[in-house]
Amino acid sequence: MATPSSGFGSPSSPPPVPGRESLRPAGVALAGLSIVFLFEMLDNSILNVALPSIGRDLHASTTELQWATGVYAVVFGGLMLLFGALADRVGRRRVMLIGLGLLGLASLATAFVTTAEELIAVRAVMGVAAAMTTPGSLALAFRLFRTDDGRVRATTLISTVGLVGLAIGPAVGGFVLSWAPWQVLLLVNVPIALLAGIGIRAGIAADDPADLHRAPLDVAGALTGTVAVVLLLAAPTVFVQDGVGAPLPWVLLAAAVGAIVLFVVRARCAAHPVLDLSIVTLPLVSSGLLYKAATGLATAGLSFYVTLQLQVDWGWSPFWAAIGMLPQVVVLLAGGLFVSAVVRWFGLDRVAWLSAGAVVVGLAVFAGFGHGGYPWVALALVLVAFGIRLNGVVAGTNVMKGMPEDRTTIGASLVDTATEVATGIGVAVAGTVLAAIFTGSVVAEDWSSAQHAEFETATMTGGLILALVSASLVVWGYRRSRGHGSAVTGVASGDPS
Repeated sequence: MATPSSGFGSPSSPPPVPGRESLRPAGVALAGLSIVFLFEMLDNSILNVALPSIGRDLHASTTELQWATGVYAVVFGGLMLLFGALADRVGRRRVMLIGLGLLGLASLATAFVTTAEELIAVRAVMGVAAAMTTPGSLALAFRLFRTDDGRVRATTLISTVGLVGLAIGPAVGGFVLSWAPWQVLLLVNVPIALLAGIGIRAGIAADDPADLHRAPLDVAGALTGTVAVVLLLAAPTVFVQDGVGAPLPWVLLAAAVGAIVLFVVRARCAAHPVLDLSIVTLPLVSSGLLYKAATGLATAGLSFYVTLQLQVDWGWSPFWAAIGMLPQVVVLLAGGLFVSAVVRWFGLDRVAWLSAGAVVVGLAVFAGFGHGGYPWVALALVLVAFGIRLNGVVAGTNVMKGMPEDRTTIGASLVDTATEVATGIGVAVAGTVLAAIFTGSVVAEDWSSAQHAEFETATMTGGLILALVSASLVVWGYRRSRGHGSAVTGVASGDPS
């Protein structure tokens, strides 16, 4: 990949490498990067199982428990752009290792937590560590290989490890809680951080100073962007907490919009902005971010509604609701076997919009037919899982391909930020529509026939709104990428070794 000589025009791809690029020489590095992604996916899923135990042990209120999980996502999403820009300047490996050290220390502090406020503070520090480490996983994996083949299969391997953590997290958490205190679930991050650090230190060389971005860091722009994303992610949580009739969530939303405007103004005026907006307009970058945003919106809507439908509307027990989600889990885990083959057959760009489109179609199927019986719900889950599995690899890879050499970590940060913000907005839209249509408490038992009808109307309305918006983003992304695609070099099916 060559840095554009003037402005930020479409950078050229690296020289083709014939055949299939082996992952084995980078095995130690990939193991470390996979463990980092495992932490991100395992962390919240395993903690949610422990919330009742945490509430009893720390005498925490519902709001405090909500923030114990929510503050992680808010801090994580808000700081990714800042640490992405910093890593491109001081070294991606260095920031990754510092973040892993911070993760280990914050996790150790869990053993001394005695109040809900202390747990929230620890979770916030873990969010900082995640912002320092997660974008670096994609950036470093991308730089380990020269071909689309190697990059796709490496990213597939890393994401598969993370998805295994997401799938088994609740079960592992429940098993651990049967014999150990809840703190053990967070203390497990200590060996995770240690193992990841060993793999990255041993398998990845320090950044070449020539490959780092030399412009000074725009601190004011970075802080403005952080405030904007934090407010955008905090607003949905407060909407759920206080309701759409309360003033605070609307104030936060208005403040987020104002911060976004200030960030754009700063980016246009600063000599060295934290994010050069011309990068975002690059075809591969903008289309990849639009596909990720569409996927995040649609996935958030489906997850929000399906969980409520199975357990509250249909009255399934948590066990049977978990069984009902198995089609999604199976496709997510098994999907790694066919990602490379699908990309080889159709090409990165085509798979990017097809996979995002599959997620949108899955949500539309649920919204239109989900109340007709479980087979429709299962079909929606399979379509969304199939789309997520492909889109998580190819959209991110396309964004990285479109970035200049010295901005790869900020590119990875943009991918993760787009997903986090879209997910938060998706939950807010789904929850707002439900609150506006459904009368009474959603979690109350023995709904009336009128409430069942209201729930069906709300899920259909909210699902179709999110599907339409997501579809618009996919079409926009397709139009941005049209004519700027690149063939996949040497991508082959088979195992990722």
